[in-house]
Amino acid sequence: MSLLKDLTSHGQAVWLDFVDRKFLEAGGLKKLVEEDGLTGVTSNPSIFEKAMGYGDAYDATLAEYDKEHPGAATMDRYEALAIQDIKAAAETLAPVYEAKQAKDGYVSLEVSPYLANDTDATIAEAQKLWAAVDRSNLMIKIPGTPAGVPAIAATIAAGINVNVTLLFSNSAYQAVALAYVEGLEQRVQQGLPIDRIASVASFFVSRIDSKIDEKIDARIKDGDPESEALKAIRGKVAIANAKLAYDWFLEFSKSSRWQALAAKGAQVQRLLWASTGTKDPTFPDTLYLDELIGPDTVNTVPPKTLDAFRDHGTPGNTLGSDIPGARHVLSGAERLGLDLDGVTDALVEEGVASFSKAFDDLLGAIAKKQPAVA
Repeated sequence: MSLLKDLTSHGQAVWLDFVDRKFLEAGGLKKLVEEDGLTGVTSNPSIFEKAMGYGDAYDATLAEYDKEHPGAATMDRYEALAIQDIKAAAETLAPVYEAKQAKDGYVSLEVSPYLANDTDATIAEAQKLWAAVDRSNLMIKIPGTPAGVPAIAATIAAGINVNVTLLFSNSAYQAVALAYVEGLEQRVQQGLPIDRIASVASFFVSRIDSKIDEKIDARIKDGDPESEALKAIRGKVAIANAKLAYDWFLEFSKSSRWQALAAKGAQVQRLLWASTGTKDPTFPDTLYLDELIGPDTVNTVPPKTLDAFRDHGTPGNTLGSDIPGARHVLSGAERLGLDLDGVTDALVEEGVASFSKAFDDLLGAIAKKQPAVA
């Protein structure tokens, strides 16, 4: 059996962090579903920029769209391309969605990163994309920024599945988890069903280690007297941070507030581990899969890391193990002045800026294609 498929026995779903027209048309997604037990797909502006900005895979569709919609805005042209891919992925995953009774089988599409700090515009964009794709196994990606939190609650209340993205800190995660609950509670108050609404909270992992370890390496190089203590937590902060998020999730799941919703059929908002490709070549290439396996979680994996785990991953219930050790790592990081809160705050800003830049590049690439296919 595929090592990836074996993860399901530990309660973890595997999603692919990749969407591409040629990959979909060649049956690549269908193959991963059948052979590896893949149950979802995520996209983001960076992925679409790579897919649409290079090659000719989208040119025919774009030419047809331009013929039917002369003078259309570049944003509309992008959405026409993206929605077609998202629909195709949703149809491939529809049998999974039905078999799992709406508990999995989702494809995610992101609201414009330009709206990350605008609550009302995010809500409107989520509703527009939901209507345009018109697939029940769609998740709308909304960033977990302060402006995103009320947008998440409103979008869930409207019956739209949400993938909360760009989460780095436990405080931000807890805020969006409670926003999900608030949205469900609003539906209950209105007498609306909640049993087929799903959400994931996408907690980014490797980028935290990249930032923290950069600080550690610089201090060790400068001969810091705490060098040994710094070395001891190098490459461990992100996983410890994720473990404590999961520990909070387990505790909150026992609360009377959540149990009241569960009694009405509510699904838990699964933690999803994102940014799981290893950035440091001295670490195992499956590090952020091996160490973050547990029930009611998702790992969204880039193709290269997916292949690596299939070849030599280590399935096992690792996520709930050694929580005291995780607390020790984070208390050590605090004592050593590594400023995890400052790092996670900066990563949110950088993430929004990175996706906005990718969106700029994406729209620029599509705009340049217009004369060639007019």
